[in-house]
Amino acid sequence: MSASAGSSILRQPRAVWVVAFACVVAFMGIGLVDPILPAIAHDLGATPAQAELLFTSYLLVTGLAMLITSWVSSRIGARATLLIGLSLIVAAALAAAASGTVEAVIGFRAGWGLGNALFISTALATIIGAASGGSGSAIVLYEAALGVGIAIGPLLGGFLGHLAWQAPFVGTAVLMAIAVVALAVLLPADRGPRERRRLSDPIRALRNPPLALLAITALFYNVGFFTLLAFSPFPLGLDAIGLGLVFCAWGAALAITSVWVAPLLTARMRRSTVLAVTLQLLALDLVAAGFLVESATGLIACIVVGGLLLGVLNTVLTETVMDSTDLPRPVASSAYSSVRFLGGAAAPPLAALLAEIAGDDVPYFAAAGSVLIAAVLVIAGRRLLVRADGVEATPEAEAEAVVVGDAA
Repeated sequence: MSASAGSSILRQPRAVWVVAFACVVAFMGIGLVDPILPAIAHDLGATPAQAELLFTSYLLVTGLAMLITSWVSSRIGARATLLIGLSLIVAAALAAAASGTVEAVIGFRAGWGLGNALFISTALATIIGAASGGSGSAIVLYEAALGVGIAIGPLLGGFLGHLAWQAPFVGTAVLMAIAVVALAVLLPADRGPRERRRLSDPIRALRNPPLALLAITALFYNVGFFTLLAFSPFPLGLDAIGLGLVFCAWGAALAITSVWVAPLLTARMRRSTVLAVTLQLLALDLVAAGFLVESATGLIACIVVGGLLLGVLNTVLTETVMDSTDLPRPVASSAYSSVRFLGGAAAPPLAALLAEIAGDDVPYFAAAGSVLIAAVLVIAGRRLLVRADGVEATPEAEAEAVVVGDAA
């Protein structure tokens, strides 16, 4: 990234930084439970598959609720939607901490997912709408917040989880409450008329061929993402602090490539090329994780390398979604996010069941196959992504293709 590009990303209105901070806190919830999954399974008498449902209930409700977020925000405004979403997370996190059964924790994680859905898609649209430097700079900031949050979440979960499995939930509730106050005080009220959206808009949006292709691609890709994130704590066999440090390194790697490497790659290659190549590399990394699953050092290396690849994929997929259609960005974000989170919801319990039936290596091989399907979809559907690739049949796009696209 050039110095001028980097400085333009940093020169943002106050509203962008406030929402980005809240994003960091919200995304901490994704990896927060990672280091305490074995402890929850032990203390609450749950199987690994039951413990993995903490991810499934959270991601399933997040994905389904994404279908209504643009409708909600178009009626009550982005600011109110963000505040309600974070407030729901605070309440759900505290309730989960006070629970005495794994079923109750799973249920309250579902409520957490509802708040997360209201916040995430609205936050992305808010940052893109308010940021200076174009949608690319906004998406890099959003993905950086995701990476930082995912990195801090396991670290916080590991150190607090060393005290008790409930402590990370209480800690997250406190941080979320701070984010609520920051948004309420610093985020300006919505101005101007709101474009009212229909409840069916995100479902209708999935009829758009480029968006449908990218959503299905992300569904299969997220199987790899959440197998690496949610299943790996069990074969690693580390304590809460050890797991927190491992997944902090994973999240830091994700943040670094989201912010710095992804823009460098897309400046030199078409986005579809970056996606196809990186997805294949991720599949290879997952295969390596399957072969090295009995070596803690080898599996940790695969997890961190996976973080590097996931950072590129997250940023480039999001950019491609936002630039591939004429759909309103809140609608496109809701539709895409809904489908991709369903892949993440299925992966953790499926990985645990496969491990129980066939061994700890099999979930990684299955995840690699899923990621390869995602790569094939991108390659086969590349003609649908010409707009996001910057090679539309216009003089301006043709000129850009000479400079950028032909590098692919």
